[in-house]
Amino acid sequence: MQKILNFIDGAYCEPEKNIWLDNYNPSNGEVYSKIARSGKTDVAKAYEAARSAFPIWSNTTIEDRSRILLKIATLIEKNLIPLAEAESRDNGKPLSLAMTVDIPRASSNFRFFANAITQFASEAHESIGLNTMNFTLRQPIGVVGCISPWNLPLYLFTWKIAPAIAAGNTVVAKPSEVTPMTAYLLGEICNEAGLPKGVLNIIHGTGPEAGQAIVEHKHIKAISFTGGTKTGEHIARTAAPMFKKLSLELGGKNPNLIFADCDYDKMLAVTVRSSFANQGQICLCGSRIFVEDSIYEIFKSDFVEKVKALKVGDPFKTETAMGALVSKTHLEKVQSYIALAQKEGGKILFGGKQLKIDGLEKGYYLEPTVIEVFDDQCRVNQEEIFGPVVTLMPFSSEAEVMRMANGVPYGLSATLWTSDINRTMRLSKQLEAGIVWVNTWLNRDLRTPFGGVKNSGVGREGGFEALRFFTEAKNVCIKYE
Repeated sequence: MQKILNFIDGAYCEPEKNIWLDNYNPSNGEVYSKIARSGKTDVAKAYEAARSAFPIWSNTTIEDRSRILLKIATLIEKNLIPLAEAESRDNGKPLSLAMTVDIPRASSNFRFFANAITQFASEAHESIGLNTMNFTLRQPIGVVGCISPWNLPLYLFTWKIAPAIAAGNTVVAKPSEVTPMTAYLLGEICNEAGLPKGVLNIIHGTGPEAGQAIVEHKHIKAISFTGGTKTGEHIARTAAPMFKKLSLELGGKNPNLIFADCDYDKMLAVTVRSSFANQGQICLCGSRIFVEDSIYEIFKSDFVEKVKALKVGDPFKTETAMGALVSKTHLEKVQSYIALAQKEGGKILFGGKQLKIDGLEKGYYLEPTVIEVFDDQCRVNQEEIFGPVVTLMPFSSEAEVMRMANGVPYGLSATLWTSDINRTMRLSKQLEAGIVWVNTWLNRDLRTPFGGVKNSGVGREGGFEALRFFTEAKNVCIKYE
């Protein structure tokens, strides 16, 4: 059986304690590989490799860094099919999604930051009369830690790694132990691209063991983490007293506000996608749908009909719209929220049942689920489910829907459907979210800042925001005569 090895100092190696985790294929529920179960000694080894590589890499010219990142981007594109197949098998998502979104975006991440670093400029301030010149140096931090989630494995892994190494840092990175395969394959691509040994080190294992060892390592100077809010809280408690830089992109419970004056057909098609893309396992999915009461009943009927038409099945079949959930544990969590919704008085309009797919009976398949709720403070409307489950509620006024939209602990994203430009401007300012989409969803320009407010995180990723995070600013003041 294949072993998913650590990648340290440019070479694949087994974990120091020779302990392994099972890696499951969600589509059939079977173990198909073994994952290195790493700990403190493995992280220490990776840190030493990164520390040794830092002096040379941080002084490598921007042009050379850019050239290597561009080559990594090209090699990811060249390996689109095997990487997409690995992602689909590891995660349970439809192959079509991995082919068109996950792997192309991983390549784009490297390409974007390869170009961005060549345009990343500092500032200078001349104080006339005082005869002083101040200029700002933006210098790499050193060895940094990057920890990524299981829902968009290579996509989000590279979203952190690319700006970190572009800025001149060296990295100890940990992908999710639930979906480690494409991160494992990335090591070989980096070697082929000519990335120097030790610049990127990939450690596999659990969060409490490998992840904790990265966070608490006294010489790893910054942590970039994407994942659940509770884990983010733990990371902050560990890292903050050590004065590490922190970027935390955490959970969401995103509202979708639909007004009667919207482009109805466009809204309906996009709302189905924003509800159930990647089995609802995207932190930006619009899981709380609020509809103006004058169109609520027709929307409810039309939406349920379109959801019924979604094909759930084998991720490798072209007609599949929804694949398997990522793990048995996660499937059970989502099912528990569906049961809770009924206890809270919610009405299941469609879905809620586990599916048995022919030939894949042990896979983790669940119907897309639509629940009508009558209290915006119920738990299924307040807590992140992170699965193919959405709630519906009507509203009668802007004031009412804004109260409900903002009435959760999270603030990652929001979607607004309206043709009224005045309403667009009013509500975009009032929505408590890091990103607001108007008459669209998941349109991402990599130059823009990305992150959340409230319990959805701290800091911003993307564009120059990421390069600022992965560098330290130093002011130099020169007095002249």
